[in-house]
Amino acid sequence: MKKIIPALIAIVLIIVVAAAAFGSKLIEKYSYSKERADLTEYFGITGSDDVPIILQDGQIEEHARLWDGVCYFDLATVHKYFNDRFYEDKKENLLLYTLPDAVISTPVGSQSVTVGDTESQRDYVVARYEGDILYVAADFVKEYANFSYMLYTEPNHMQVYTEWNGRQTALITKDTQVRYQGGIKSDILTDVSEGDKVVVLEQMEKWTKVKTEDAFIGYVENKRLGEPVMETPAPVTDYVEPVYESSTRDHKINLAWHAVANAAGNDTLSAVMANVKSVNVISPTWFSLSDNAGNFTSFATQDYVTRAHDMGLEVWGLIDNFTNEGVDTYEVLAGTSTRTHLIEGLINTALEYGLDGINVDFENISLDAGEPFIEFIRELSIPCREHGIVLSVDNYVPMGNTDHYDREEQGIVADYVIIMGYDEHYRGSDTAGSVASIDFVEKGIENTVAQVPANKVINAIPFYTRIWDTTGTAVESQAVGMEVAGQYIADHDITTVWDEETCQNYGEYQSDGTLHQVWLEDAASIRVKLNIMSKYNIAGVAEWKLGFETADVWDVIEGYMNQ
Repeated sequence: MKKIIPALIAIVLIIVVAAAAFGSKLIEKYSYSKERADLTEYFGITGSDDVPIILQDGQIEEHARLWDGVCYFDLATVHKYFNDRFYEDKKENLLLYTLPDAVISTPVGSQSVTVGDTESQRDYVVARYEGDILYVAADFVKEYANFSYMLYTEPNHMQVYTEWNGRQTALITKDTQVRYQGGIKSDILTDVSEGDKVVVLEQMEKWTKVKTEDAFIGYVENKRLGEPVMETPAPVTDYVEPVYESSTRDHKINLAWHAVANAAGNDTLSAVMANVKSVNVISPTWFSLSDNAGNFTSFATQDYVTRAHDMGLEVWGLIDNFTNEGVDTYEVLAGTSTRTHLIEGLINTALEYGLDGINVDFENISLDAGEPFIEFIRELSIPCREHGIVLSVDNYVPMGNTDHYDREEQGIVADYVIIMGYDEHYRGSDTAGSVASIDFVEKGIENTVAQVPANKVINAIPFYTRIWDTTGTAVESQAVGMEVAGQYIADHDITTVWDEETCQNYGEYQSDGTLHQVWLEDAASIRVKLNIMSKYNIAGVAEWKLGFETADVWDVIEGYMNQ
């Protein structure tokens, strides 16, 4: 018996230890973790001034910054999420914002804000550099963009709303924790109390992904969550989107460009208008940037404007950036002083001669000049709007890398966006081809009206043809008017056939190893283009250039204008 008792005790102890171990494992398995997440790591905070952004119901990769208790966004974030009209003048250290009737300006590092001629002060630095990155105070951005934000500390993060759609919310029914993932072993992000409201993001079998009122996104057990209900948050009501009034006409536009290369060119007005029908706007190529200081050459005369008005024509003077050599468009437009000087010169000239409009023909704009260019158009639109001067902007067919011309913004601030619906193949092209095939023209119109209201879109048609000479891999061409092209066909006894792919009359011949080709622009090809323009119900037509056409095309254009 004495030997049995110790054995029994040992067995009991083993059972007790085993039970304790088993119970411990059960407790460990089913108990809630008390480990708290590293919130700095959770939000990706990189320093004491770093502020992660929760936009709507998710954290974005961009972060804000906190200086002197003021929250700032870098300019790229402002452009991407809030408003891309803010303009950074790197040359003169200015931040600008253009309204329909005034330019708002603040020197970087200053609390001063000037609207037109009126200066005021903010109680914070409006914009500041950190290295070469410009940061703008969130409160200043909010004056010109429709969003709301709430800043939280411990740790730094902010909730931003740009939309206020209906969402599901629920109340917490018992004090609990929001965890990093759905599971009792997941780390705790934050605590929530009974009665707290959360946004319901995703419901699962036992857990629900939620966002707390202070913008923590994690998981709560379903048993701690009340029944979800739909709720529509209160939108921002203290911001009103500016309205950029336009001087669009209540009739179709038929604009003809008149190439004026010198003062004597003005004397050709009567001659080039002799056979014209239904043109209501003439655009003489009068102005060209002449230097990087914002000056331009001019061939404008009062006599020309008077004669054109007597013919019933509006006069939209054209300014280009390519006639005079040595002009750097970026240098002219990037600086506020030179840009302002150019605008003042154009407006003063327009008022002096009684011009009805200004036609901006800036071509080959580099990527870095894209933002200065559209800021120029915004700022030029202000005095044009004030004085009733029509502002039109010429654009390449929107194919390839021309997004930096920002046709959508042009369509808001300018009166007309003109598509230069030609140069599909041009001098320097690797292969011979049409100047303006029908697919090229239609795609240009289709892509433009996707960004610009149709009643602001004008499509320009070519009055010229290219004669192509291909010898081996060498390709050369020359642009000629319709009459010269017709004479070329006759002189070389070329038989032309209608090409359904381009909707043009095509002809060719070979001599001495060279292939000569023409895709003719004539009344037939113009008619098909005009039919496409009618299909999209755009604002009208333009022609490059007067003097290159044959008389019969005006009957076709007149038919389009009378539709």
